[in-house]
Amino acid sequence: MTSPQTGPEGRAATSAWELLLPAAAAPARARGRALQAALREAVRSGRLAPGTRLPSSRDLAADLGVSRGLITEAYEQLTAEGYLRSGRGAGTWVGEAVRAARPRAHDLAPRTPGARADFVPGTPDLSLFPRPAWAAAQRDVLAGLPHRELGYPDPRGLPRLRTALAGLLARRRGVVADPERIVVVSGVAQAMTLLGFALHARGLRSVGVEDPGSPQHAALYASAGVTAVPLPVDGEGIAVEPLRASGARAVVVTPAHQFPTGIAYSARRRAELLDWARSVDGIVLEDDYDGDFRYDRAPVGALQGLDPERVAYTGSVSKSLAPGLRLGWLLVPRAWADEVVERKRTLDLGHPSLDQALFARFLERGDYDRQLRRCQRAYRERRDALVAALAEHFPGAEVSGIAAGLHVIASLPGRFGPPERFLTRVRRAGVAVRPLSDYTHDEGAERGVRLVLGYAHVPPARIHEGVRLMAEAAVTG
Repeated sequence: MTSPQTGPEGRAATSAWELLLPAAAAPARARGRALQAALREAVRSGRLAPGTRLPSSRDLAADLGVSRGLITEAYEQLTAEGYLRSGRGAGTWVGEAVRAARPRAHDLAPRTPGARADFVPGTPDLSLFPRPAWAAAQRDVLAGLPHRELGYPDPRGLPRLRTALAGLLARRRGVVADPERIVVVSGVAQAMTLLGFALHARGLRSVGVEDPGSPQHAALYASAGVTAVPLPVDGEGIAVEPLRASGARAVVVTPAHQFPTGIAYSARRRAELLDWARSVDGIVLEDDYDGDFRYDRAPVGALQGLDPERVAYTGSVSKSLAPGLRLGWLLVPRAWADEVVERKRTLDLGHPSLDQALFARFLERGDYDRQLRRCQRAYRERRDALVAALAEHFPGAEVSGIAAGLHVIASLPGRFGPPERFLTRVRRAGVAVRPLSDYTHDEGAERGVRLVLGYAHVPPARIHEGVRLMAEAAVTG
């Protein structure tokens, strides 16, 4: 088998390719994802050490007996996630940012009523909620749930659910998922609040937040006595130098699909962010609010997978099922686990057992994966409809950000400004929209009309009609 290097390191790297052989033999439809997962694990486990040069895609494909395209795609995906690095004519190398996970025994948005068209971001299509499958799961759980599981639950959550979540998150988001460090929570809001209390208990009184970013983050941390410090976001992610200058030792980020700008953090910025956390003995709080929804390629894996001891990871079913379920998860570094679990215990004595058992069954039987695929198809169609409608009714408009999530940023041509007049006219026409300036502390950010347009909850025909109404209002007043 081709060696990526000579000498002892080369022999170690060569043996790492043995981890890829089972993946190369996987069924054709699953082979690409299996190869990516196996290569990711080889890097994460240290079998492929930082600085190791990898063989060319052609050589590795020949060694494994797979198509070169599968290897190229795997290299590109892991480069985007920060596991690998590459340069023109310089080959592909294992990134320096990866910190292997240490093995451990498993011992233990409001809507706008009355609007003719509503593009306010934050809500999925609630009509996609899988009522028949959910009802069937509920009947089965009620019939089979042991009486003892109706008592006060483990504050971390039912072991059955935490195990199912660990499998889901490792498979779909590339996290290092230890069921013992997963805490089932009432959505990302509670996860952030729990982390805020843990920060406060350690004497940390400030946390960096993205600017522009989610307005909820500041309020949630304020409720725990922690002050949010707005930090600028550029084309690669949160700016690290202002973060260093802030003196904060904790920061909240949305690296898979930054809200609201829509960018994905670059591999370089991911590495810089982890270097910062290690240098200040800090923690990164990763809000993966819509990481499952990428429409042009596989989603970039979670930042947590690069250094699980420096990143706390949280997500929920609010975008995939319904926010009213108040069901989410928080995966915490080992050093923070006891504090977070104890705070969860004193806060509400644990998440409702019936809801947890129901969702565990939903995961185990593949119903959740089917729901994600259903939402993926619907939301991709709606994003395409919105982009097409903007091109038709606002010629010259630019849609920025990656093809992902439940919203886009639309920058309209200068002839539709100034922003205040545009927004007044559109709202009078009954179209609910939010400007980008609603999500930033930068008073000079309003440079032309830039809108954050949510589309997941709007059927394609209504999207076209709403954009038409908006254009007519902007022109006629």
